[in-house]
Amino acid sequence: MKTLEAIGLTALRRFDPEVAHGLALKALNAGLGPRGGPVTSERLRTTVAGLSLPNPVGLAAGFDKNAIALHALARTGFGFLEVGAATPRPQEGNPKPRLYRLTADHAAINRFGFNNEGMEPIARRLATRPKDAVIGLNLGANKDSADKSSDFAIVLTHCAAHVDFATINVSSPNTEKLRDLQGKAALAALLDTVMTARAALDRVIPVFLKIAPDLSPDEIAEVAEAANASGIDGIIATNTTLDREGLQSPHKDQAGGLSGQPLFEKSTRVLAQLAGLTDLPIIGVGGVGSAEQAYQKIRAGASAVQLYTALVYGGISLAGEIATGLDKLLARDGFANVADAVGSGRSDWTT
Repeated sequence: MKTLEAIGLTALRRFDPEVAHGLALKALNAGLGPRGGPVTSERLRTTVAGLSLPNPVGLAAGFDKNAIALHALARTGFGFLEVGAATPRPQEGNPKPRLYRLTADHAAINRFGFNNEGMEPIARRLATRPKDAVIGLNLGANKDSADKSSDFAIVLTHCAAHVDFATINVSSPNTEKLRDLQGKAALAALLDTVMTARAALDRVIPVFLKIAPDLSPDEIAEVAEAANASGIDGIIATNTTLDREGLQSPHKDQAGGLSGQPLFEKSTRVLAQLAGLTDLPIIGVGGVGSAEQAYQKIRAGASAVQLYTALVYGGISLAGEIATGLDKLLARDGFANVADAVGSGRSDWTT
């Protein structure tokens, strides 16, 4: 992290977390972030579900909910970006305050509730996106929707022409009954609805499923079974957790989803179990804050990783630092390409 970025992060921590987040996006659009573009090398270049990535380190959904900083983010070290979640209609989300820093735990708790401007303005911004970046959209459902499955399909149909992949988000803990869609029968029906909508697109794009970390082994197996039968292209593991074990920060009992360092082990164990149940590529999310942690996710079975909360503590330059460090770790262990390392240490996480 550069000195100017460290000063900026210190200043942002004096503000309410959600206000600080908005200021960070404005700073990026003002040109205050990295400008070198994605870090890449022969070892880091990889293909995931048909997507050619300069490196396997991605930005998780939620950082740029409304796709307002696409050009600035494309100049950072990330290999791919995911924006959203987008819902069919605009949605204010839950009452504020709804975002909390857990500094002692290098974590955050949020209960945003899919706050976003709706699919129409998001689609307009995506239409002017940088064409050389890999950009996906997280699909959401309106809180008051009578048919949440249809909401995912509606957003996909409206926005697909402007993105490289889409993610079905059934794992946010902040929308009532959303996680119920992870049950075997409900998930199969949801995936069928979305995949039918994808089949009707002029340009077919990869579709991923994002799941929660708070699933039992039997529930994970059911998710894998439904995913394998559905025709989707991959799984993102995982979203935030409701678990609060071991937290030290004053805000530890706030309602919402916990992200950041405390999630690393739980989410990595889920992805390792999934990797033994499916041949679909898995994107590992949850607690990635260093090159070593990204490498552990990959060795556990992830074809790529994403991060978000770690940026609160490490700054936007962390993406490039992790990609550079990952390249060195792969070289150290004799891997010619990141794909060769995928799953090489899965047994470490399944015992």
